[in-house]
Amino acid sequence: MNRLLLRLLAMLAAIGLIAAACGSDDDTDSAGDGGDDESADASGDDADGDAASGETVTVSMWWHTGTPEEMEATDAAVEAFNGSRTDIQIDKTDIPGGAYTDQVNAAALSGDLPCVLDFDGPFVYNFAWSDFLIPIDQYVSDELRNDFLPSILDQGTYNGELYSLGQFDSGLGLYANGAYLDAAGVRIPTFDDPWDLGEFEGALEALAELPEVEFPLDLKINYGQGEWYTYGFSPILQSFGGDLIDRSDYQSATGTLDGPSSVEAMETFQGWFENGWADPAPPGDDSFYGSKTSAISFVGHWMWGQHSEALGDDLLVLPMPNFGGDAVTGMGSWNYGISSSCENPDAAWEVLEHLVSTDEILAMTAGNGAVPARFSALEQSELYQEGGPLEVFALQLSEGRGVPRPIFPGYATITEEFAQVVADVIAGADVQAELSDAAAAIDQNIADNGGYPIG
Repeated sequence: MNRLLLRLLAMLAAIGLIAAACGSDDDTDSAGDGGDDESADASGDDADGDAASGETVTVSMWWHTGTPEEMEATDAAVEAFNGSRTDIQIDKTDIPGGAYTDQVNAAALSGDLPCVLDFDGPFVYNFAWSDFLIPIDQYVSDELRNDFLPSILDQGTYNGELYSLGQFDSGLGLYANGAYLDAAGVRIPTFDDPWDLGEFEGALEALAELPEVEFPLDLKINYGQGEWYTYGFSPILQSFGGDLIDRSDYQSATGTLDGPSSVEAMETFQGWFENGWADPAPPGDDSFYGSKTSAISFVGHWMWGQHSEALGDDLLVLPMPNFGGDAVTGMGSWNYGISSSCENPDAAWEVLEHLVSTDEILAMTAGNGAVPARFSALEQSELYQEGGPLEVFALQLSEGRGVPRPIFPGYATITEEFAQVVADVIAGADVQAELSDAAAAIDQNIADNGGYPIG
C-alpha cells in the first residue's frame, strides 16, 4: 500500500477518533455561535494577490471558537493587523470547536485548507505527517525561537522540523485549601521539593480525617471521558517511569503502556478511588471551590479564577508530585501553523508572527489566564512572573517538567484507548488487562498504517 493511500486512510480514520478525543472543552465550544454553512466553504486558495506586485494579499485563516475572552482577543488581533497593513489582509473564519477538527480534516483531504489555521496540541503531528502543513523553521530566527518556552517548541516539532507556534501553553498542577492542610498537619511542598508518592498519599489520608472533607482529592472526573483523561492522567504514568508508547521509535505501545511502571501507576491511581480519597462520580464541578468538601484539586491553570475567588488567602498553588521517577506535568494547547496549500506562505508567516508577538500573547493570556508562550511575555504577566500566584505553572514548563503528548501521527488512537482505560480503571477493572488491551489496539493501528512511515 503506497504512502499517499496510507495517509488518506489515516486521515479518514482520524476524523472520527479525534472528535471523540477532544473532550469537554470542544463540547462546550460547539455551543458557540461562530459556525454557519459558509465556514464549510472556506478555501485554502484565498491567498489572493501578490505582495511583490503591490497587490493586496488576502490570507485566509480558520480559528476554533474558544471562550468569549479568547474570541475577543483574536478578533482584536486580526483587526489590529488589518488596520496596520495595506499589503496583507486577514480573512478569518470562525468554526465551532466541536466541529472544528472534523472540518479541518475534511478540508485537508479535499485540498481546501486555509493558509493559517490553529489546532489542538498533539494533533499537529498527523497534519505534518500527511504533508498538510509546511515547516516554519526558515521563518523563525534564533532570537525568536529562544524566547519561546521549550514546551511550545516541543509541541510544535515533528521529525526534527518546527510546524507550529502557540500564544499560550497549559499548566497542570495542584490547588490546595491551605486551611485544611494546616489542620491536617500536611507539609506544603515547593517546586524544588515536591511531594513524593508517600507524602502525597499520607496527605490524602490525613485530610480524609477532617470532618469538613468528604473526598480529599478532586480529579475533575466530572469533565467526562475524553482528552482530559489523557492530558491529566498520563503524567502520572510518566512520573512513575511509564508512558503511553515507546518513544524511541513510536512503533509499539506493548511493553510500555502495559509495562510494570505504567501498571503500578494505574493501580495506584485506582487505589485513590478504592480508598475513598477521590470521587468516581462527582455530581458537579465545585467540590473544591464551592462546597469545599475536597482539599486538593488536581487540575490546570484555567481554574485559577474560580478557585482564587472562592478561597482567597487559603488557596495554595502547588507543583505536581514526584511519584517515583520525575515530577511531570501535562502541557500543550492550541497553536498555529501554515498549510501546504497556501499560495503565499511568506504572507501567512507575517500573520502568524503577529499572532504570537509578545503584545498579542499578553492580550490573549490576560483574557484566558493561560501560561504565556514566550519568556518576554511571562516577565510581564502578573499571574506568571517571578513571585506571581501561578509562577509554579510557568516554572514547570520552563524547567523541562512538561512532557508533550506522544509526537506521533496516530495520537488519536492513543488518546481514545487510554481514555477508555482510565474510565474502566475508575470503575474497578483489572489494570493489567485494560492496559494490555489498549496497547494491542494501538499497535494494531500502527500496523494498519504501515508504521506511519516518514519520507
